[in-house]
Amino acid sequence: DHVRRSMQALEDRSAAVPTQNMDTPKLSAIRRMNIMHGHLRISSTTAHLESCSDILQLSAPVRAALLRHAPVVALESTIITHGMPYPQNLATAKEVEAVVREAGAVPATIAILDGVAHIGLTESELERLAKLGQSVRKTSRRDLPAVIGMGLNGSTTVSATMLLAARAGIRVFVTGGIGGVHRGGESTMDVSADLTELGRTPVAVVCAGAKSVLDIPRTLEYLETQGVCVAGYQCDEFPAFFTPSSGCKVSCRVDTPDDAAGVIKAVLDMNLGSGIVFGVPIPKQFQGEADVVQGAIDQALQEAAAQNIQGSEVTPFLLERVQKLSGGVSLTANIALVKHNAHVGAMIARSLATLDK
Repeated sequence: DHVRRSMQALEDRSAAVPTQNMDTPKLSAIRRMNIMHGHLRISSTTAHLESCSDILQLSAPVRAALLRHAPVVALESTIITHGMPYPQNLATAKEVEAVVREAGAVPATIAILDGVAHIGLTESELERLAKLGQSVRKTSRRDLPAVIGMGLNGSTTVSATMLLAARAGIRVFVTGGIGGVHRGGESTMDVSADLTELGRTPVAVVCAGAKSVLDIPRTLEYLETQGVCVAGYQCDEFPAFFTPSSGCKVSCRVDTPDDAAGVIKAVLDMNLGSGIVFGVPIPKQFQGEADVVQGAIDQALQEAAAQNIQGSEVTPFLLERVQKLSGGVSLTANIALVKHNAHVGAMIARSLATLDK
């Protein structure tokens, strides 16, 4: 029906164009093809959004942006509920969204409220989520059926945010850092679902690398096995979240938003089905003292082992302890790098939108 209506609109529009305005038969044909292409794109996007309406609730700004093929940037919500206390979490979330807007893109914070997956939150929804804090269930891909099926509230991790963003047709996602292979993962098999999601969901993740509490070399090996392109944004080494370098080389380097957009388009055009990681180093003026942060990480790891903290609870525990042990250096760096990533991600989304036109 959508294609039929688009074709009818094409015929009506073509019939309404005066013959004297047609410079040549060739230009006339080109114009008709451009009209048809525009109608079919709108029709296809509308049909896709309507097909998602039963499982996704898009905010008005996000829906409008997707319909006109404007740049949209997905944002996760776990950082809001589990990253810092209220009201600092709300202020940070608003600031990150503002960075995306100022760079010319539309922010789409993703979360689950009362069992409904929201793609883009209103101000009141954002405040509600921030106030609920850690009472909200941290939601990975595996948790989506339970959270949605039982009408619960959920803040989305990297894997769940990627999945829901892809369902909505959003191709760029900004976060602080991705999960990875936990230290000792060769024995425990504790590997973040973020890595397998990157291997099967075509969304570009703009981040400051993997969290430095993880085993970064094994994380990159796992991503290679999954066929994920790992690119350094203006760098040759994979960032280590709080510090700009991990000592591990990336598989390629991009230096501009246009370069990054070209890589994303290539993945989509070849229908690879996998995601991309763009590692963006933390800005120099916000780089914490590497020795201080690393010392805090080492101590936090020992405490986690002594308290038998395992699974999905490990990383939040470590990040909280590192924040305290480092005297707040890590939290300040965390907020700074997320904002920087938001700016870079929005610029990449803008370049990608230009390529799509």
